[in-house]
Amino acid sequence: MSTAKILQVNDLIKSFGGIRAVDHLSFELAEGRLLAMIGPNGAGKSTCFNLINGQLRPDSGQVVIMGQRINGYKPRQVWNLGVGRTFQITSTFGSMTVLENIQVALLSYHRRTRSLVKRMRKLYVDESMELLRLVGIEAQRDRPCGVLAYGDLKRVELAVALANHPRLLLMDEPTAGMGPAERQALMELTAAIVHTRNISVLFTEHDMEVVFTHADRIIVLNRGRLVAEGQPAQVRENEKVREIYLGTGATSGL
Repeated sequence: MSTAKILQVNDLIKSFGGIRAVDHLSFELAEGRLLAMIGPNGAGKSTCFNLINGQLRPDSGQVVIMGQRINGYKPRQVWNLGVGRTFQITSTFGSMTVLENIQVALLSYHRRTRSLVKRMRKLYVDESMELLRLVGIEAQRDRPCGVLAYGDLKRVELAVALANHPRLLLMDEPTAGMGPAERQALMELTAAIVHTRNISVLFTEHDMEVVFTHADRIIVLNRGRLVAEGQPAQVRENEKVREIYLGTGATSGL
């Protein structure tokens, strides 16, 4: 598999008042790989995501996506580079149908956001349906997102995130609020799409079974610092991870 670096985070720092949320953080993500970012609450995971996505600007350090330094980029500019994102809380339009949600994303990708609503419903139908088939919810196309089961909403959000043909996908707690079977099904689907399309994924996740089953590599944060990284088996056996992440030497959860 290619070893091209899709994402490089170099000596990143971000403080809020006297609190350093991200503290000299550096890591890389290779093409077509799934990298899990884990750590206790307050470790700096969400801040790191927001720095990569352009919602926050770092105090110092660099974020490089596909060879391009993106410090100071706004989320839209990052998205235009080919970066998709899903959120812990789903962000679909509840009053719109599943199909319309995907069409809106594609209108944005094709820079046709001024198209009239009536005309919008006729645009990019085939492309939208291809994405819905990819995530397995084409049968829900005409249902409003507001009435969908939570697991199906997560699949809609994944389809939206894929609308700009991303090379990098940021997934913040992708299985939050889902049952164990739904979690595994969604991550199996994500892994299959990632490997088929050679997408790189950075994801945060509290479910350790999901992390250790699907991640190619894992990085562990604590108080904004990188405290461990490696393949799942290496991280599982890391004594510092057990102590810091679990607050104990026990292996429960890892």
